[in-house]
Amino acid sequence: MVRRLDERPVPAVLVGAVAIAFSGILFRVSHVSPSTGAFWRCVWALPALWFLTRRENERFGPAPRRARIVAWCAGAFLAVDLVLWHRTVELVGAGLATVLGNTQVVLVGLLAWALLGERPHRGAFAAIPVIGVGVVLISGTLERGAYGSDPSRGALYGVLVGIAYSGFLLMLREGSRDLRRSAGPLYDATLAGALGCAAIGAVVGNLDLTPSWAATGWLFLLAQSSQVVAWLLIAGSLPRLPAVMTSILLTLQPVCSVLFAGAILGESPSALQLGGAACILAGLLTATIGQRAPPIPEPELAG
Repeated sequence: MVRRLDERPVPAVLVGAVAIAFSGILFRVSHVSPSTGAFWRCVWALPALWFLTRRENERFGPAPRRARIVAWCAGAFLAVDLVLWHRTVELVGAGLATVLGNTQVVLVGLLAWALLGERPHRGAFAAIPVIGVGVVLISGTLERGAYGSDPSRGALYGVLVGIAYSGFLLMLREGSRDLRRSAGPLYDATLAGALGCAAIGAVVGNLDLTPSWAATGWLFLLAQSSQVVAWLLIAGSLPRLPAVMTSILLTLQPVCSVLFAGAILGESPSALQLGGAACILAGLLTATIGQRAPPIPEPELAG
């Protein structure tokens, strides 16, 4: 099923986005620290990804060294992204944290222009002030009683998540240029991410290597649903789509996350915060109005 969806990049990204929408919810019900959640999410994903990577290598030979190096760089961004994002979930809730993280839609377009020569549509520039207003509204600066234990700091962390997430997406996209391989780059990035999360957790001092059985169960489910299935679908689609188009399709994630977090966790952002979320989503759509998809690139053959 994953392979069939992988060959249809738009549905694959959408299915992956819905699966990832549960990430914040699964992290919250595990009741572990941000570093612990990020570390075990990566670790529990490694066995399945290793098995799939081994099968790819048996069929196509070892992956090129450059692709593996790029994937490991993606993992460094992933570690920062996951630890910051899990902390944002604690500060402002799973729904709004996911909305804030998706400010990467504009950021990834600008970075793809600077690094890859993919000039974004002018809507990407028009979206920047709209998204900025959304971040301010979510931060609770303009009201009292905004949802979250520290929405101002959560908004700041959310923007930093967007930056790290942008780096991860661009690096993973570059490392997945060989269209025959989707598990290999994700395995390398996840392994590097696990090591990075462990290092961050050791420095911060909140890494728990022996979480409870209940927490382990939730984190195992998080790893298999988001880090394995969802990201296999997304990683296999990244090189088949332009960077900004992928980011836009992934905006289904924050919409679903806000709805799911409200229904399952009872999260209730204020009216201004919901207005801020709407501004960010409107900015994401503005950033892609008029985009045209370039031709699908030819597969890069392994050396």
